[in-house]
Amino acid sequence: MDYKIIIVGIGPGAPEYIVPIAKQQIDNAKVLVGSKRALETLAAPDITSKIITGDIPSVISFIQAQLYKQDVVVMVSGDPGYYSLLAALRRSFPLKKLQVIPGISSMQLAFARLALPWQAARLLSLHGRKPDKQSLCFTEGAILGILTDTIYTSKTIAELLLRHNWPRTTKVYLCARLSYENEEIIETTLENAVQTKEFSHCIMVVTA
Repeated sequence: MDYKIIIVGIGPGAPEYIVPIAKQQIDNAKVLVGSKRALETLAAPDITSKIITGDIPSVISFIQAQLYKQDVVVMVSGDPGYYSLLAALRRSFPLKKLQVIPGISSMQLAFARLALPWQAARLLSLHGRKPDKQSLCFTEGAILGILTDTIYTSKTIAELLLRHNWPRTTKVYLCARLSYENEEIIETTLENAVQTKEFSHCIMVVTA
């Protein structure tokens, strides 16, 4: 049979943000691949599973072995099309083997929380990536949506933007732990973001 890899977006974190068709695929899966937290939260106790770690080749090998006998459901946080394992799967398998079910990304949820349209926003990921100078340059009316990490935090990104001529009074929203009970959204300025509470994993929305 022509078995498939079904890549499902499981949203920003809280289970209620998983779209119904994705939840249906997870519930019916015989093989699940995902983060440790996702498997602990969503996988049945006796299911065949594989934790996604930094060793991506071992994850690919596991999927290849299972794909000979059944479909494999791969859970990725947020939306599969936005910085997920999907890129590696496209490099390793024929496109006809892949079925993608979209999800709600943390970036999407951040803009929703702010009631801010994002069709014109400049979306950047500094999560495990180095910044591109051109994408950081100030332009009047620009909106940035930025994924942060432990190196490029809310503080270091604010410092970067100030060095790229963004006004010190530029409004900034720090959106942390979105969808969870301890969700936190802080409105501040670039100047204050350098001096106040630092976030290492959040969505940073900057509005010129």
